[in-house]
Amino acid sequence: MSVRRLADQQPDSFAFSKESEELVTFWLNKYPEAKKASAVIPMLWIAQKQEGWVSEPAIQHIANRLGMPRIRVYEVVTFYTMFNLAPAGEHLIQVCGTTPCWLRGADALKEVCASRIGKKGAVRPDGKFSWMEVECLGACSNAPMVQISNKDGDEYYEDLTAESLGALLDDLEAGKAIKAGPQNGRSCSAPEGEPKTLTDTSLYDGSAAKKIKLPNAANDRAPAGEADQKPTKAAKPVSKTKPTPPKLVKEAVAGGASPKLFDQPQGQKDDLTRIGGVGPKIEALLNEMGVFHYHQIASWTADEAAWVNARLKFKGRIERESWIAQAKTLSEAN
Repeated sequence: MSVRRLADQQPDSFAFSKESEELVTFWLNKYPEAKKASAVIPMLWIAQKQEGWVSEPAIQHIANRLGMPRIRVYEVVTFYTMFNLAPAGEHLIQVCGTTPCWLRGADALKEVCASRIGKKGAVRPDGKFSWMEVECLGACSNAPMVQISNKDGDEYYEDLTAESLGALLDDLEAGKAIKAGPQNGRSCSAPEGEPKTLTDTSLYDGSAAKKIKLPNAANDRAPAGEADQKPTKAAKPVSKTKPTPPKLVKEAVAGGASPKLFDQPQGQKDDLTRIGGVGPKIEALLNEMGVFHYHQIASWTADEAAWVNARLKFKGRIERESWIAQAKTLSEAN
């Protein structure tokens, strides 16, 4: 691994913001006091997400918080290349230059970055962009591709050409939202255009299956004499208590206090999958419940979070994954 060093120019100090501090508390609560150094990587990542890079004051601050020698934190931050040791642009473009992407046109993407942003590793004068070349990002079937990192997340943009990358940069410069994933219209890693395999549905729908006779079917017959015996009726259990109506069961399971819910989105609904821990299925359940916006989740009290946890049958998940803190950050960014 090449030598990685801190930037020559450093800020005077560092402090976590209120939103970042909530995430720090979440991670520190995962570990006993004697093992709190285990939170070093999450805390370095939170610092980078807040500032765009990890500065020397941030390293010292994290070392003090975790009771670690500064050199130990320095060893971690210089080992993992995901940490930026110098200021980065608001949007950091990471171009994969490994063989599959190179063969598919990564050089053209680098030329776009060089012409639109400037020298590799430098921040454009307006602070909007910087770019770097990285090793394989694991999306070889969608080569060439880049990862764009900013305060909203770290997303892959795949199946790129020089033109489509330029269009993405145009939208980012204009403050427009851009859609992650393949940029040529295909779904994930599916073939471009029509499917080329499994086009005959009988190959997988079971219609072509033939009935077979199991070799041991004769052994499954009842022993002689038992076939003529009539089965005895099982006695009905005596119920001493009346069954609880379904509505009462639902209320008992839910518990807590219901948060504010909507029958439909108030305007355009938010993408709840941007909250760490919320996938498409959970988002659909939240929408069905009446939760469509970040500000709804951001305003939940402990009782309201418990109510949602119970309805989704996720004991403590909202607190563990810090949904409320994440929703506050996303709501303020909108």
